[in-house]
Amino acid sequence: MNLKTFTTFLVSIIIVYVSIAFISGCAQQITPSGGPKDSLPPVLLGAVPADSTRNFKTDKITFYFNEYVQLENVHDNLIVSPTPKIEPVVDSKLRTVTIKIKDTLEANTTYVLNFGNAIKDINEGNITRNFTYLFSTGNSLDSLELSGRVLLAQTGKPDSTLIVMLHRSKDDSAVIKERPRYIAKLDSSGHFRFRNLPAGTFYLYALKDDGGQKKYLSKKQIFGFADQPIQTGNKNEPVSIYAYLEKDTFKTVSSTPAPTLLVKKDKAKEQDKRLKFGNNLTNGSQDLLGNLEFTFPDRLKNFDSSKAQFTDEAFKPLTGYTFSKDSTGMVLTLKYKWKENSAYNLIVDRDFAEDSAGKKIPRTDTLRFRTLKESDYGKMHIIFNNLDQSKKPVLQLMQGETMKLSERLVSKDFNKLLFKPGDYEIKILFDDNGNGVWDTGEFFGKHLQPEKILAIKKPLTIKANWDNETVVEL
Repeated sequence: MNLKTFTTFLVSIIIVYVSIAFISGCAQQITPSGGPKDSLPPVLLGAVPADSTRNFKTDKITFYFNEYVQLENVHDNLIVSPTPKIEPVVDSKLRTVTIKIKDTLEANTTYVLNFGNAIKDINEGNITRNFTYLFSTGNSLDSLELSGRVLLAQTGKPDSTLIVMLHRSKDDSAVIKERPRYIAKLDSSGHFRFRNLPAGTFYLYALKDDGGQKKYLSKKQIFGFADQPIQTGNKNEPVSIYAYLEKDTFKTVSSTPAPTLLVKKDKAKEQDKRLKFGNNLTNGSQDLLGNLEFTFPDRLKNFDSSKAQFTDEAFKPLTGYTFSKDSTGMVLTLKYKWKENSAYNLIVDRDFAEDSAGKKIPRTDTLRFRTLKESDYGKMHIIFNNLDQSKKPVLQLMQGETMKLSERLVSKDFNKLLFKPGDYEIKILFDDNGNGVWDTGEFFGKHLQPEKILAIKKPLTIKANWDNETVVEL
């Protein structure tokens, strides 16, 4: 085979090979992609009657959307203003949502239907948020607005589960006996806004409405009220409401004891007969800033402090300490001016305490513990700029719902040489009556507002063996 013939043969083989590969590639089955996930909420294509209809006369409204829709928690989401005596019937089918009005509509009145988060698509559950429709039974639409904010007086924080209500009646009993004229919900920051209001005088309230009756029926409900009637007009200033419970629900400065038994474990039979109790030591260490506490599962019938000996590390008896029992009879407190990094012994006789069931400590026993070092604590210096002393401010440091410190601020500089390390939330109580604690409000008869607490967004972190300084702008 000459060179020309060989070259032709080789080219022919390459062409055949490429053709086979191309055909195989074309024949390969590829699963088609499902496309991007739908993240868009349903879009309204139209409504019958149209939105903002005047001289509204029908009892049925139909909304048409661009995709299949469904309803969720309509009863909780839908707000009709003014509040009807009979709630409308809401239904969805395919791409439509239908409203059937069961109440008699008032003449020359603007109605607003806010669906909240009730409408969403079927496939992905995308929500058409705060979908609103309005109409008027008269010749014009009301257009006045009222906005404001609701905070919890005891925490200085919002609670978006509250509702805000406008009543026409000035009588206090209206919040018990009548449904409000208008209702609005709060956003996550506690803000509210009423739209399409008529001109007039209203009385503004905030309420925790767990029962769905829109009424203040129990002091266990969070409640708040505006000081003055609201005159709706073209320019309404935002209104602030401080809601409250008529009972202090915060835990005070607390040291919940760990279930550490003073006595050693014995047989199960003996455990049933012995007096067991815990203490608030942390890994055998005593807080320099606190007291030594003992907690009992049952109320103590007898308690004799002379049956206890409090000594130093060498078992030398100490003086200047006191024992006290709280009002529940279940907590004993040993108060003493502790020295840092020092060892102590508490020796208790079997007759030291006896509970209501006659249980006693099985035998004389000793609790050994040591105090923390000063280096285990941090120094704290907080500077409060623009502090108004006329409002009688009280500094509160919180960890969760537990108050770790509460002290009156006598100047813009607050110092503590020793403070437990940790992360704290700063609050300022404006102590109107000067008693050092937060006082709730009382509406009926007195119209007494609760004392207000300002929650500082800036957190406070205390590090051990460190000069911790922070500046708070008020």
